[in-house]
Amino acid sequence: MPIVFNEDNQSFHLFTPDTSYIMQIIREGYLAHRYWGRRIHHFRDSNQLLHVHRPLSPNPDPSDRSFSLDELPQEYPGFGGSDLRTPAFQIEQGNGAAVSDLRYISHRIMSGKPALAGLPAVYVEEGDEAETLELTLKDEVLDLYIILTYTVLASWNAIARSVRFENRTNESIRLLRAASLNVDFGDADYQLLQLSGAWAKERTMIKRQLVQGNQSVDSRRGASSPHHNPFIALMRKGADESAGDVYGINLVYSGNFLANVEVDPYDTARVSMGINPFNFAWLLEPGESFQTPEAIMIYSSAGLGGMSRKYHRLYRSRLCRGKYRDEVRPVLVNNWEGTYFDFNAEKLEQIAVKGKELGIELFVLDDGWFGKRNDDTSSLGDWFVNREKLPEGLEDLAARVNRQGLQFGLWFEPEMVSVDSELYRAHPDWCIHTEGRSRTTSRGQLILDFSRPEVREAIVSRVSRILRSAPITYVKWDMNRHMTEAGSAGLPPERQRETAHRYILGLYAVLEELTSAFPEVLFESCSSGGGRFDPGMLYYMPQTWASDNSDAISRLKIQYGTSIVYPVSTIGAHVSDVPNHQVGRVAPLETRGHVAFSGAFGYELDLTVFTEAEQQLVKEQVQFYKEIRELMLRGDLYRMLNPFEGNEAAWMIVAEDAAEAYVFYCRVLAEPNPGFRTLYLQGLIAGADYRINGEERVYGGDELMYTGLRVPFHLHGDFRSQIWRIRKAD
Repeated sequence: MPIVFNEDNQSFHLFTPDTSYIMQIIREGYLAHRYWGRRIHHFRDSNQLLHVHRPLSPNPDPSDRSFSLDELPQEYPGFGGSDLRTPAFQIEQGNGAAVSDLRYISHRIMSGKPALAGLPAVYVEEGDEAETLELTLKDEVLDLYIILTYTVLASWNAIARSVRFENRTNESIRLLRAASLNVDFGDADYQLLQLSGAWAKERTMIKRQLVQGNQSVDSRRGASSPHHNPFIALMRKGADESAGDVYGINLVYSGNFLANVEVDPYDTARVSMGINPFNFAWLLEPGESFQTPEAIMIYSSAGLGGMSRKYHRLYRSRLCRGKYRDEVRPVLVNNWEGTYFDFNAEKLEQIAVKGKELGIELFVLDDGWFGKRNDDTSSLGDWFVNREKLPEGLEDLAARVNRQGLQFGLWFEPEMVSVDSELYRAHPDWCIHTEGRSRTTSRGQLILDFSRPEVREAIVSRVSRILRSAPITYVKWDMNRHMTEAGSAGLPPERQRETAHRYILGLYAVLEELTSAFPEVLFESCSSGGGRFDPGMLYYMPQTWASDNSDAISRLKIQYGTSIVYPVSTIGAHVSDVPNHQVGRVAPLETRGHVAFSGAFGYELDLTVFTEAEQQLVKEQVQFYKEIRELMLRGDLYRMLNPFEGNEAAWMIVAEDAAEAYVFYCRVLAEPNPGFRTLYLQGLIAGADYRINGEERVYGGDELMYTGLRVPFHLHGDFRSQIWRIRKAD
């Protein structure tokens, strides 16, 4: 059984094949956190809780000065009592009081995993895939109930956590903080890993040693953002890519979040993650409930690589949904960097014709096809065809593309409205704004207020009309600005601080409706590139454009950092033009292809200007990717050389049965008179024989992993790469 309650010591033991997570009811109903880490068979309290009187530690029981919540490792700590550390939640009563005192009252264990109303979450397909524990805690004074939910997904070595607040009082309560989880670690001898950056350099790996005080990663921008991903990991001293204890936490949410680690004076570390309490409040009326987003916890004793592969397997099969969860993705060409806003039907058809010759399967029309859109300052919200560019409409263009044997895809930015648009002129109150304040624009656009049902209905109607107007099989869903003047004309004054979260709930409702109505469409998420690469979006769209920076060398770090949590199959990766439009670099076409293979592959350029030699290479790249894309969809990733730590990058993707592997290596800058580089492969079967690139000679899996594979010495010049395809010998 994945969840066991021990009556004798009042403990809850959550199991996966690799992990144990343990809680215990102590004293007068306090819920203590006891352990999270490598699986143990039984919890018999060898590492007992110690209660020691310390100066300045307040005591809930005046008769026992040794006991203080300020030192107790708690499962879900509140605010205002004897725990003075960062709380997991905070409430405010109508009289202004903000004190809470939670005690255990009951629990239940059930098969399966309940859905979270209005929120994305990992799921199960059969009831026996998971077991769920609901722990009910109560504040006796307030009659406030807090239900902590833990789902053990044993086959995926993961635990999903969330919290539900139920107001059973006769008065309104305001939530000021509502974390999805809290974990009190017994010591602070860890490095904190975060994935941070900015536009065009998303998900940079940053490690720092925990120190006394608070260290946090957050977003207050209305989106999970390119600046910080809603993920952290604690890495035990000495842990690396392939060995050591790693504790990963990832929030299934696309809005403002906070991941906080507080180290107290006694070197314990309190970790919490959830909706950012900055500018957040939620009015909970009598009889109402509030559900937090879900957080996914994964422990690995096999370093970062072991943690990543667990996340990847779970997200590929039980977070992503729909037709394309299990289907290979079409090789596409997107016209954006080839034409930008300057195109007509004839030019686009020429690109499609050339794409057909080269084996490409999907043509995507990017920005500029609607309203009066000739630059990025107008027409968002006016989702009707620009007849000056496309006189015969999308139907005609789609027919031209389809005649070449290619599918047809389209770009949208449905969450936004341009100030210069018919929609804004008709409904200026439909945007996120604060009455009496100026409306800050970015790219001449504002954010539509998806907290309002009438706004959501209008956008769903307009997007649906376009999707039904032509045989569209792919949608690139973009979002290109962050939230300012965060207020809603549809909310009363006492609920204005609910705007950002209600916006995200509204977005999820729109995505649920559209993806359900158009199940044959492959949706790809985009937010100025990778600005909203999070599990919440992957629940609705099985892939995300990793970054607007399509330079292959920049992508070494971007795709490597993204892979810490997210599967290769979810990473949109394209070959683009040179000099690269973001950084001006000229990388070989061969290298650009090799890097982009490790993702949902495509091209973003004008195929019609390629030389014959370039066309031949593209044809070979497309053919090669078609041969390995099943591997990219389902394979396990092993990272070998970290581009954040040196001049090289290397990784490999291994089939589930280890019968096939793709190996990638890239050296950024050439060096004079260099040494030799060996790659020590991983994930193969030690006793099996393998062929490399179809050659007759065979090599043992043990030899390739332990003595390694030599990188060719002849790679000459900057930005050079090498790939190998390895297959098990018959």
